[in-house]
Amino acid sequence: MELDIQCEEMSPSRWAELLTTMKSCKTIRLDDCNLSSSNCEDLSSIINTNPSLTELKLNNNELGDAGVEYLCKGLLTPSCSLQKLWLQNCNLTSASCETLRSVLSAQPSLTELHVGDNRLGTAGVKVLCQGMMNPSCKLQKLQLEYCELTADIVEALNAALQSKPTLKELSLSNNTLGDTAVKQLCQGLVEASCNLELLHLENCGITSDSCMEISAVLRNKSSLMDLSVGDNKIGDSGLALLCQGLMHPSCKIQKLWLWDCDLTSASCKDLSRLISTKETLTEISLIDNNLRDSGMEMLCQALKDPKSKLQELWVRECGLTTACCKAVSSALSTSKHLKVLHIGENKLGDAGVELLCEGLMHPNCNIQSLWLGNCDLTTGCCASLATVMATKQSLTELDLSYNPLDDEGIRKICEALRKPSCNVQQLILYDILWSSEVDDELRALEESKPEVKIIS
Repeated sequence: MELDIQCEEMSPSRWAELLTTMKSCKTIRLDDCNLSSSNCEDLSSIINTNPSLTELKLNNNELGDAGVEYLCKGLLTPSCSLQKLWLQNCNLTSASCETLRSVLSAQPSLTELHVGDNRLGTAGVKVLCQGMMNPSCKLQKLQLEYCELTADIVEALNAALQSKPTLKELSLSNNTLGDTAVKQLCQGLVEASCNLELLHLENCGITSDSCMEISAVLRNKSSLMDLSVGDNKIGDSGLALLCQGLMHPSCKIQKLWLWDCDLTSASCKDLSRLISTKETLTEISLIDNNLRDSGMEMLCQALKDPKSKLQELWVRECGLTTACCKAVSSALSTSKHLKVLHIGENKLGDAGVELLCEGLMHPNCNIQSLWLGNCDLTTGCCASLATVMATKQSLTELDLSYNPLDDEGIRKICEALRKPSCNVQQLILYDILWSSEVDDELRALEESKPEVKIIS
């Protein structure tokens, strides 16, 4: 049994009602429910008396250190079988870390700890690392984003990594680490016996200086499938170094996020080689890099390679125009694997999207999610988009936000949605002006096709 409630104010009567339900739940998720430390006292009792409870998610609640102390009393009981604990943005400080250390040291069932968006600080996380080093700790996933960590944390993290072969996921994004600390961390990861599968280092003050060490992790950890170094100024030179590790035969990367990394079209030669030859790679994000049309054309050529297995390509806000759309259309008509294309916030225009629609209509194209928000589109391209919607069975999600489509364009889109052959389940239309009559038509359409969600 699962309890999943979000963004609900908890009255005393409602809370009492839910407590009865929680006694038999396997999963409890109560994000954004205005919970406090007093609720944690009740939850501690639930943890103690419900041995089937394996996941507890309490993100975005003002629990505070006192609330976590209550929770940990339940977590430390022998009957507790909790595996996943989410406490993101719960107003925790380093004071909570001593209590959580006790849980890590004594509760082998706990495999996931998510404590990002809390002011734990370097001193607090050092205490958590002590708990990780206990032989009883079997932690597999540790999320420490936005925890006000500095370079001083790396020695403690490396010691924990050395003693924790079970660890599979480590997220340290949005902490002020810097190149020197990241180099030390990567050296520790290469030496550690853990089979890391996910490493997130977004916005950590990384430059090209530490990319050789990250590349070494890619070469030496064949288990690593998910790497995110977005929002770091690694540049084209850093990307070239990363690609040395990414192209190594032992690297089995699947998901690669390089958004806002100061890349230009010069990086696209290396990226194209990666896309066309690394058959494990299924998702790449290049959002907010100055790739331009020339870079995109190189990527599209790689997508057409039979060895490419890429399923998701994110190239939003990459300086693209109508000029690259013929190449994108050709890639869409050739690649059977590509399912998600985020190409919004580029000046494609109606002419560019008309070209894209030609590729989308090809039998080889299996696109499921297409994002065209803020692409300078007007009513002029809506007839072609409507045809794609009505005939392309694979297409289930379409974003046309921030485009001046007006009543005429929206009506064409609605006409396509009404057709039984249309399989679009989510249509995103943020910040588009239409009349009250069209608004009524949209609401009526949602009522007639409840499986369709129109977000505006």
